[in-house]
Amino acid sequence: MAKVGLREWMALAPVFASGKLARFGDDTGGPLLRFEAEFCAKFGIQHALTMSSGTGALISALVAAGIGPGDEVLVPAYTWIATAAAPLAAGAVPILVDIDQTLTMDPADIVRRITPQTKAIIPVHMSNMVCDMDSIMRIAREHNLIVIEDACQAVGLSYKNKRTGTIGDLGAYSFNQFKNMNIGEGGAVVTNDPQLFARARMYHDIGSLFRGYLDNANEPPMLGVNFKASQIQGAMLRVQLKRLDPMIARMRKRYDMMTEILSKSDRMRIGPHNDVANACGLHVIFETPDDAKHFADENRRGVYRLYDSSRHVYTNWQPVLQQRSGHPAMNPFNWTDRKIEYSPDMCAQTLDILKRTCRISLGENYPAALVAYLARRMVRQGPTASGKLSYATS
Repeated sequence: MAKVGLREWMALAPVFASGKLARFGDDTGGPLLRFEAEFCAKFGIQHALTMSSGTGALISALVAAGIGPGDEVLVPAYTWIATAAAPLAAGAVPILVDIDQTLTMDPADIVRRITPQTKAIIPVHMSNMVCDMDSIMRIAREHNLIVIEDACQAVGLSYKNKRTGTIGDLGAYSFNQFKNMNIGEGGAVVTNDPQLFARARMYHDIGSLFRGYLDNANEPPMLGVNFKASQIQGAMLRVQLKRLDPMIARMRKRYDMMTEILSKSDRMRIGPHNDVANACGLHVIFETPDDAKHFADENRRGVYRLYDSSRHVYTNWQPVLQQRSGHPAMNPFNWTDRKIEYSPDMCAQTLDILKRTCRISLGENYPAALVAYLARRMVRQGPTASGKLSYATS
């Protein structure tokens, strides 16, 4: 989680003094436009658009890609509910896909879930664990699918030296208080495609029709909603962007240090990663659910069992599983070519992994010595709840 402090407060003073707080209230583009240019330069992407939230970014990306009624969108069974809700907001339906032990979409299950109605994949780089983007992009190209990377929980990280969110057709980011860039609430869409960018920009601003100075890449005008960000958010984001890479460097250092210590324990196994060289997320896997719960109970500081983070587990997404929308006549499940069915055990592999896995915070905002001490303490602890010291490999 990124800190917020004095520098953000100082960056806001000129914005308040100008009185130009709205996105289009400053003829120069203000801090928002400068942030987007700096973000593009740092991330190696052509177009970036700041939004009011990561959820808004996902919805705008789907609409920009032409995803709508009758379409199916593959989403992981372990993520924040917004990933599954965004397709519904665009008129499509989410199809849940199992994760593997990297805590990200299982490419083998992606293939199993594809139907003639599948139009897009939303891989989620969950808890700073990056997806197997090589496999996902290969599958998407073989089946002519749009890829919208949900990098909300991995802002700034890299997969094989490319920033998360810049590998697919579009990428979405979140800047809320739990993310690697923190302004309370905020988000962004990125893409290298000028037409996708123009469509996302029009959709996120219901007043875009009257902003004739915008280049819309010859796209016809389209109605949208209001997901615009403010200049206040832009000013804070410019400060946060400068802090991003130093924070990621601290995370990398602590990952290497903690995995070296924890790997000496026979009671757990370090979770696999799709790009160990750039790893910034740490989890450990146990033989049984009770072992994982016992470990989490022993180490309440910076450790939790993934299954107990209920808001990220698909079985708790009741409006999705029960297929309820704001109005029955606007329910996307009425527009599908086949009957969509969900069940609590439909992603059993995901549930098994989450029950046996604990996430360990890297403590990037704490002294490295303290983080190392906590890791050594975990290794010195006694046997697991089952009394076994071995671990599962499946």
